[in-house]
Amino acid sequence: MADNPLKFDAAREERIRQRAYHLWETEGQPEGRAVEFWERAAELVGMEDSGLTGQIENPIAAGIDPTAPTNVEEAEIQQNLGEFPDRFADQGEWASTPKAKKGRKGRKAETVEPSKTA
Repeated sequence: MADNPLKFDAAREERIRQRAYHLWETEGQPEGRAVEFWERAAELVGMEDSGLTGQIENPIAAGIDPTAPTNVEEAEIQQNLGEFPDRFADQGEWASTPKAKKGRKGRKAETVEPSKTA
């Protein structure tokens, strides 16, 4: 297996081709679905090549009771208020949103009377 899965590897491509062919035969040899079978085969070959990465050991096989209660760390809310001593700014130092601009005081809306024409 090549170290880089994006780099062309003739042996890997052959394995994908064979797997796609077997999937195609198993599905009844449908027409026009070659890309689908190739992608499914590439995914399966990729899983085979990755080994068992990302798999968690079965807790029962390891002798661990999965129904046993787990210890949860006590939250220390009083000591940790979200303030960080190495930060200059804190939530209380300035407003998080800009203040609205104050309008002119004492200005009233003017009413305009329609002009009378005689």
